[in-house]
Parts: sequence; structure tokens; C-alpha cells
Amino acid sequence: MEEETDPACGKPPKERTVEELVELGFAVMDKPAGPSSHEVDAFARKILGARKSGHAGTLDPNVTGVLPVAFNSATKALGFLLARSQKEYVGIIQFHREVAGEDVRKAFKCFTGDITQLPPLRSAVRRRERKRKVYYLEPLEYLGSEVLFLVGCEAGTYVRKLCFDMGRFLGCGANMLELRRTRVGPITEQSAVTLQDLTDAVWLWKERGDEREMRRCLHPIEDAVALKRIALRDSAVDAVCMGAQLRMPGIARLDEGISAGETVALMTLKGELVAVAEAAAGSGALLREGKGEAAKTLRVIMKAGTYPRMWKTKADEPAKVS
Repeated sequence: MEEETDPACGKPPKERTVEELVELGFAVMDKPAGPSSHEVDAFARKILGARKSGHAGTLDPNVTGVLPVAFNSATKALGFLLARSQKEYVGIIQFHREVAGEDVRKAFKCFTGDITQLPPLRSAVRRRERKRKVYYLEPLEYLGSEVLFLVGCEAGTYVRKLCFDMGRFLGCGANMLELRRTRVGPITEQSAVTLQDLTDAVWLWKERGDEREMRRCLHPIEDAVALKRIALRDSAVDAVCMGAQLRMPGIARLDEGISAGETVALMTLKGELVAVAEAAAGSGALLREGKGEAAKTLRVIMKAGTYPRMWKTKADEPAKVS
């Protein structure tokens, strides 16, 4: 039987007001070359008049493309939701001499799959070898010693270093000329907007009462969820918002393929993000067991009181009469 949810509590994310989207939403900024990711983040926050902001997946100043920027309460979730998401880029590699197409394809094939990278000298992480996965690496166009390519890779892969290593593999050397990020998890460049787009949208909303551009620029934080999901019964939502761990009876339904220890999204039956949590067991056990802890809450996103309190504490119990 399909679980029911009270229409008087919460609301589907797509029905939020613009004010609610500013509070619990994000923009897909089309980062230009030049400013740092932190500068673009700060510009967007100032344009919206938000209290705070945060971005996922820092891009080098000269790299362009998809930069998700969350605002206000949504900043608590963005890092959890997109930290390990697959990234996609389009770039140009320049070999230090003209290379035959067959050799280029050989190098690209060699660097597809599991690779080992040593982060560059100027990086934000400890400089030691680490394994990363390149899901696909395809040459698209050739022009002399330059090759336009498409790459899909695990978060934390250095594409500039990937180009350098391919040049060394071919014995001629290579460097990255240009790079543009086209996707982060479920977020693609089709939804990206510029800082000017955001400025115009705010003006139309405040001066003309026209919300259409604001709704094009801002997305509910749920659109960034790239995790497997556990849907909660209404009765369990406020308890999780108050910091309680999710118990088995609070589950209404869940995705298949969840593993014990996996990071998951706890959602309402209306599709609202309640919290990010760590699954205590796999999907099979969660469906089979009727009691016990189902997930350990890592970060609460929803404001307590959005759904009615349906749980009791010892203070709620009637006093015993001796």
C-alpha cells in the first residue's frame, strides 16, 4: 500500500516561493575565466543579498563552466551531496609535437579506467600518489598538435596532470590549453547561468514582480541530490530534524542497492531533503528488519517543526501516582 503524507505539512520542492528558494536553493553558475571560484561565490551571494553561500568543486581561475553555489540553509547540504560526484570536462590538450591520431587514441585508452596520480606541486591536497577513476576519455577533434577531448572522471582527478602524464606516456610532452567543466553529478551546463543573468533576474523580481528568471536561475537543493534515497514516514521527519537517528519503523520506502556505511539522503514523501545520513545496513536488511537503527544522521537540513512532532520523551509521559 502506498504511504500517505499530510498535504498540510511541508511542500514539494518545485512549489517553493522565490524567497524559499533563496533560503534553501542553489544556482548553477557559469564560471568565467579570471576570477576564482570563491570570488564568483561571493559575487552571487552579494547579488542575491544572501546571508551566506558555498560552492562545490573548486575550479582554477582560468577554468570555466559549471560551479554549483548554494545559499543560506542549503550550504549545509551541498558539500555532502556533490563531494564525490562524477565530473565531466571538455578541454584542449597540446602535445609538444604533432602526434598521429592512432597514438593519441592509444594514450587516451591507456588513461581510461583506474589511474594513479601524483597531485601537482601547487595543489590543495597532500602530495602523495592516489588512485582515481577515469570513466571515459575521448578525443573529439584534431588540429595539428592540439586535440579537443571529453573526459568523465571521479572527483579529485587533476585533468591538467592527466594531460601532462599522457604527454610523458607518448614521449613528447603535453600541456592543457583550456578546460571547461560541463557536469557535476546530476547538474549540467544546460542549467548554468552567468552573474549577469542572476543580476537581471533579481532586478526583474524586485522591480517588476516577475519571478520567471529567478526560477530559472535558482533550483531547490533537492535537484543536487546524487545519493541513494530513503523516504521517511511523516511521523519520523521531525524526530530526525531534532537530531534523532532514523529507526527502521520510520522508513516508508528506499532505493535498491544501498550498502551499509553508504552516505544516503533522507527525504520526505513529498521529495524534500530532511538530512544526509550514513546507512546502518544494506537495502535488503533495511527492508527485512522491523526494528533497530536504520541510519546515522550526518547533517540535518530541514528546519525542525516543518512536520508535526509525533514522538514522545520521558517528560511527555504522565506522572506515576504512588
